Amino acid sequence: MGGAVLLAGAALPGTAHAAAPAPPILDCAAWGARPNSRIVNVVTQRPVKILVHHTATPNVTDLSRGAADSLARGIQDFHMDRRGWLDSGQHFTISRGGFVLEGRHRSLEVLRGGRQQVEGAHCTGQNFVAVGIENEGTYTDTEPTGVLWDRLREMCAYVCGQYGIAPTEIYGHRDFKDTLCPGDVLYGMLPRLRGEVGDALGRRLEGSSVRAASWPVLREDDRGPVVRAAQHLLRAAGRTEVAVDGQFSAPMAESVRRFQADHATEEVNGIIGGESWPLLAAPVRAGGGGEAEQAVEALVASSSTRPPSTVGRQEWMALLTAAR
Repeated sequence: MGGAVLLAGAALPGTAHAAAPAPPILDCAAWGARPNSRIVNVVTQRPVKILVHHTATPNVTDLSRGAADSLARGIQDFHMDRRGWLDSGQHFTISRGGFVLEGRHRSLEVLRGGRQQVEGAHCTGQNFVAVGIENEGTYTDTEPTGVLWDRLREMCAYVCGQYGIAPTEIYGHRDFKDTLCPGDVLYGMLPRLRGEVGDALGRRLEGSSVRAASWPVLREDDRGPVVRAAQHLLRAAGRTEVAVDGQFSAPMAESVRRFQADHATEEVNGIIGGESWPLLAAPVRAGGGGEAEQAVEALVASSSTRPPSTVGRQEWMALLTAAR
């Protein structure tokens, strides 16, 4: 099959940010990648964050190198043949057996240099500014394998060191899109990941610094004050057929899909996540009345916090986080 394992732990001369060794990384040649169909775009800017994904594939028990190679080839085939992309969309992939593989061509070379970024295709709007790491498996209700977790921590620490990215800038795919990725369990482990990456870089993170305020993901059968707030906001956005009862029903999901179609979101799937929330959560001033202020009141009542006089993007995220 050709290719070699490239040990990427040593920084190149002039790279000021390297502070952690990398795990062994299999380059594209090592796992038998097809050539990219068009030129891979490399931009002269450093990424500023890491996005964690899961592949949403079975949680296989074959942890071998061969299984890892097959996974990488399958992802590349799907991205090139079904989605029409020039190559794999993600920069790196980690198998359940703990093998780290380069995804898009040149990602490893550019990471080692620490000064540029390969344009990915793992999250629209983030492909120039975020390194995308896919983790094999589906982590909706189960944790990743221990060896996958170890490699993810090591890989994130290496990427952060190479580019000078703060450990707090590790996010999940759902923070920016209407998706369940990287699964409820793995997403819930991101505060731990930020803390462990901080430790690896000698930057100990305390308390709330590992827990980024974020847009929650809502889907059918969810219930509670965050759902109630979303219902008020949908009504404020013109979806007046939505009942305010704090229960995410099938009719509510259909209203969300209509809202998404109206706003041309990337996914029209009835899930409220990191793309739909910013469209719903318009700025609100105290005393302005209306459905949006009722959404604020629903969140404040459930979390016993004082409502801010003006609710913008950051205040919405803080209120939604506190009410969960």
